[in-house]
Amino acid sequence: MSALERLAATIEARKGADPDGSWTAKLLAKGPDKCAEKFGEEAIEAVIEAVKGDRVRLTSEAADVLYHLLVMCAARDVSLADIVAELARREGTSSGLAEKASRKG
Repeated sequence: MSALERLAATIEARKGADPDGSWTAKLLAKGPDKCAEKFGEEAIEAVIEAVKGDRVRLTSEAADVLYHLLVMCAARDVSLADIVAELARREGTSSGLAEKASRKG
């Protein structure tokens, strides 16, 4: 099991946990909107570090982004397995441009 899979499993396990004992449980208890807001904040921080060119800080912020992405998705019952399945579905596309054009909406 990869570190990302273990993280996703931990997040899933925290869904029913006491919000006073877990940051993840606290975020999830605040609902999907708050989880999305926090993901957005972390994504902006990662963009700032990418622009600055600070590799160490970008690595740290990227880890925060992945964590908060998984929390946000868990708040809407989208699992890491769902995301991986979608990536696998796209994998056979001959071009990223073709895949993007094939999306509806």
